Amino acid sequence: MSGAAPMLSGADDELRGHMGDRRLYGCLGTVVGPALAVLVAILLGRAWNACDVGVNNAANSGFLLFLFIPGLSTGLLLGWVTVGILLGNRPFLHFFALAVTLSAVSWCALSLFWSGTTYDCPSGVPSWWPGFLPAPGF
Repeated sequence: MSGAAPMLSGADDELRGHMGDRRLYGCLGTVVGPALAVLVAILLGRAWNACDVGVNNAANSGFLLFLFIPGLSTGLLLGWVTVGILLGNRPFLHFFALAVTLSAVSWCALSLFWSGTTYDCPSGVPSWWPGFLPAPGF
């Protein structure tokens, strides 16, 4: 036996290139999921604060920090992995499917915990909420 490296076929080189792309998408997913979860939590926290929802800001912040962000991050990462598994190596379709999936999961999480009507927000949305966006809620 000699110490020479085994010859790689073209299929092996292609597989290695594909795995490098998968690794990049995986690293990107671990950044995008938690970042989007933090942005949704900030939006929800500000809406709760403007509409005076909950016991106090400390209780609301504790819920958002210790339960909402980890739960939503997990859901977004699962959505990211599912889209990656189902669509494989189709970059344009993959991008649009990810955008739709992550937006839908974020909007559903926001709608699930939206406060509804309160004394400070009789219409159910804070005064700073843009009028062209529909109010979250089911």
